[in-house]
Amino acid sequence: MKTVFFSKYIGSNNNEEDSDIVLLGCPLDATSSFRGGTKFGPDSIRKASWTLETYSPYLKIDLDELKFFDAGNLDLPQGNLLYALKAIEEAASELIKVDKRFLILGGEHLLTYPVIKSLIINYPDLKIIHFDAHCDLRDEYEGQSLSHGTVMQRIKKLGLSGLFQIGIRSGTRHEFNESNIIKDPDSLATLIKKSDPVYLSFDMDVFDPSLVSGVTTPEPGGIMFDDFISYAKVLKEFNIIGADIVELSPDYDASFVSSICAAKVAREIIMLLA
Repeated sequence: MKTVFFSKYIGSNNNEEDSDIVLLGCPLDATSSFRGGTKFGPDSIRKASWTLETYSPYLKIDLDELKFFDAGNLDLPQGNLLYALKAIEEAASELIKVDKRFLILGGEHLLTYPVIKSLIINYPDLKIIHFDAHCDLRDEYEGQSLSHGTVMQRIKKLGLSGLFQIGIRSGTRHEFNESNIIKDPDSLATLIKKSDPVYLSFDMDVFDPSLVSGVTTPEPGGIMFDDFISYAKVLKEFNIIGADIVELSPDYDASFVSSICAAKVAREIIMLLA
């Protein structure tokens, strides 16, 4: 994996062994049903990160105060989905083995499935907080059981102890009946213990397309950035052990704003992991 640092402010003295948090690009782009391009997401987030200050006025933390390392991108072959999923699972397992918290830069949403397969072995009481426009609770989509549209169903069937969904506004009647949608940040504090291991899965289409148009499946009626920050301030109190940012398709936004938003989400999530 080629090393590409997330921010121009991070010195080369940061290395994986000494870091508490690892960033890993997973350019999986195999099952998109409307439009693809998520394989360009990780590097576009890195490029956009150069526009950011290291200090977050929302969480009152500075990246300079944290030890994290960008491990570059996994080499995922196009056209071999099962091989790619296995490679992601093995990479996540290696990070867990050396006790690293991590942020995966995607890539399509299906990548979350092999990551959780690795985590749930060590964290059987794992909770997932799922930011998304879509339920992703189908058992099959377009003839495939492994799809970005089935990812949360696949994860639930691993024996997940808790799935909490934010921003959901699209799905079948059956999916909505099965979903667990959280309406406000304060609700999370009553549903999740501060000691519970928590994984964040952040689909960029949770944002309204008027803010973030560069996604594979835009859905009107989404949250805005201030809404995410309201949740982040609550999440700061939780035991976040891992996270991903998925479904950014940067080429669909010539303004580059979608990538900048994704980079800013990444900055805040790195701080939540710390």
